[in-house]
Amino acid sequence: MTTSVLSLVEASPLLPARGALLGLDLGTKTIGVAASDPDRRLATGVETIKRKTFSVDAARIIALASERSAVGFVLGLPLNMDGSEGPRVQSTRAFARNLSRITSLPIALWDERLSTVHAERELIAADMGRRRRAEVIDQHAAVFILQGALDRLARLSHG
Repeated sequence: MTTSVLSLVEASPLLPARGALLGLDLGTKTIGVAASDPDRRLATGVETIKRKTFSVDAARIIALASERSAVGFVLGLPLNMDGSEGPRVQSTRAFARNLSRITSLPIALWDERLSTVHAERELIAADMGRRRRAEVIDQHAAVFILQGALDRLARLSHG
């Protein structure tokens, strides 16, 4: 059942023309989840998963993918600003590898530099209080990651 973990550009040909994608922002304590519409135009927040164990977290992610008839995953890859890889990137790659063992759906990695910063700015601009921001920041970061990936996929298919 192992699928490969690829960059978004490499995964693009493996994705069917239509179908929702699930975007994941892997934090140390939570996982922000976003989903796209079947035409992949818009990403919306789904939920924030409080991390427990890999199997519990992965089971929830697989259930969400199933509920939305998702055809693939996009995981934010938290590269350092200079493009180098730190411990969080290794942790994301390990999560993606483990997830690939339990799903046949393609898993794409997408550079998510600044996703949380961008999401936080949007929430502050919306005048959201600090406690509420903390509850939804990962979901918003997942939306930002997935929307960036959707926009890139649209350019690939029309370019």
